[in-house]
Amino acid sequence: MTTQHPEDSAQSAVTLRAALRSLPPYKPGKSAAASDVVQYKLSSNENPYPPLPSVLDAVNQVSPEMNLYPDMTCQAVTQAVANRWGMEPSSVSFGSGSVEVASQIIRAVCEEGDEVVFAWRSFEAYPILAGLAGATAVKVPLDENERHDLPAMAAAITERTKVVLVCTPNNPTGTSVGTDELHEFMAQVPSNVLVVVDEAYVHFNVDPDAARGIDFFREYPNVVVLHTFSKAYGLAGLRIGYAIAPAHVSAALRAVAIPFGVTNLAQQAALASLAAESEIEERITALVEQRDHVHSRLTEQGWDVPESQANFVWLRTGAKTQDAEEAFSRHGVIVRAFGDEGIRVSIGSPAGNQAFLVAAQEVLGLVRGTSSTADSAGTPGTSNTRNGG
Repeated sequence: MTTQHPEDSAQSAVTLRAALRSLPPYKPGKSAAASDVVQYKLSSNENPYPPLPSVLDAVNQVSPEMNLYPDMTCQAVTQAVANRWGMEPSSVSFGSGSVEVASQIIRAVCEEGDEVVFAWRSFEAYPILAGLAGATAVKVPLDENERHDLPAMAAAITERTKVVLVCTPNNPTGTSVGTDELHEFMAQVPSNVLVVVDEAYVHFNVDPDAARGIDFFREYPNVVVLHTFSKAYGLAGLRIGYAIAPAHVSAALRAVAIPFGVTNLAQQAALASLAAESEIEERITALVEQRDHVHSRLTEQGWDVPESQANFVWLRTGAKTQDAEEAFSRHGVIVRAFGDEGIRVSIGSPAGNQAFLVAAQEVLGLVRGTSSTADSAGTPGTSNTRNGG
């Protein structure tokens, strides 16, 4: 006689939420695997620079206190961000990365069956966050230039719409939303719909005509802005991001936030980063220069690449996406593939960027179904740096 294990019995009796069956899994960027080839991880939009010495010092100073709970109110960094943007601390709330703050927003605003509207393709977490809150994800296709189709997004708003997510610069295409077009969009959005301007990559946006979320927050009572310390500030491993929102919305976000979700290490690193913004700006400038160089070389090779205002570029590879990803991998370049749509490639160290450009010449021929060489792109670097430096 076979005896049923208690865990098997318990598992079969537990009913999970139906929404989980339809949620797409979040797929992080691949990491470099063991190989004899020098590899560059350009799949996760990580900052290739190591932490600033002053940031490391700040983290080291509080590391002996990791046996203690962090300040759940994030008081010091809340005040610092409020000072940075010239607003009241009551409008600032934190989470473990801006994606967690986005989750707070949807959970605080949406009831079962409400709608969350966003462009597609955009940040992969959006449909997951909507589904977990019991809301319906409404995906509005990007236009032919890989940009938000704001008129179509406005037309997609119904009486069930509670949140609209505007990712600018857009992940993964890198395109940004203009000031005038966002004003036109806001004029069509009902006042009871919350518009979330997700600016995870705003520090890399040098387009003078680009919309700035802070300006729209100051003008419209139904705008929330998301920022993160993961990208430009290079704190992806510590997980800290924040929302700038009307005070009553911020209070709601704090109410649904995970208690003690932002560690003291992350809070102190964020404070030190805000105090070292001039040094951060030097790194941002260098990354923007590298991004523009990569874009220029890709265009010379024959790629049709949208102008990116983020720290990555987007290659529309269509049905050849998986083959293209494998080809990049053979060159030691780890990229981020999105189904049968395209590939996102982060800006890394100069050596990593050069290795990518060499591979891109070959991949272009693969995508077009023609032979191609990498002669015009030069030769790969030989540095053992895997994530840049």
